[in-house]
Amino acid sequence: MKAVIQRVESASVSVEGKIAGACEKGFMLLFGAAKGDTEADAELLARKTANLRVFCDENGKMNKSVLDIGGGILAISQFTLCADVKKGNRPSFTEALEPQKAEELYDFFCKKLKAEGVNRVEKGIFGADMKVSLVNDGPVTIIFDTEIWRKNGN
Repeated sequence: MKAVIQRVESASVSVEGKIAGACEKGFMLLFGAAKGDTEADAELLARKTANLRVFCDENGKMNKSVLDIGGGILAISQFTLCADVKKGNRPSFTEALEPQKAEELYDFFCKKLKAEGVNRVEKGIFGADMKVSLVNDGPVTIIFDTEIWRKNGN
């Protein structure tokens, strides 16, 4: 399971010209589920995301989490994070989890973010053609891959 997390001042996602989800200070997160990903991966990813300390404290050090600042998360499902680009110039998406299961894990992940204490979790519309707007803060971009933690037993 992969996530691209961007620290933002604000972010929104629209479908057919209508806002589907938005957040103010917090994270805009792109979520990708691959074959073999489980609810345990989603729980781990939610915990790591909620506790990621990339917001500045009173001394200007990245020492606060989205929980500490009372921020929100706009989570957007994006199967293209699971692209295989080893061969040629056209990505293959055969490793992406099939849509029904991916949507279930996406919904589960968002519920787990709330269970971790994130006050506001907004979503895009699964499978839709979405337009994402955001104002980066920093910019700060972090890439998570649960495969790394699985190997290290975290």
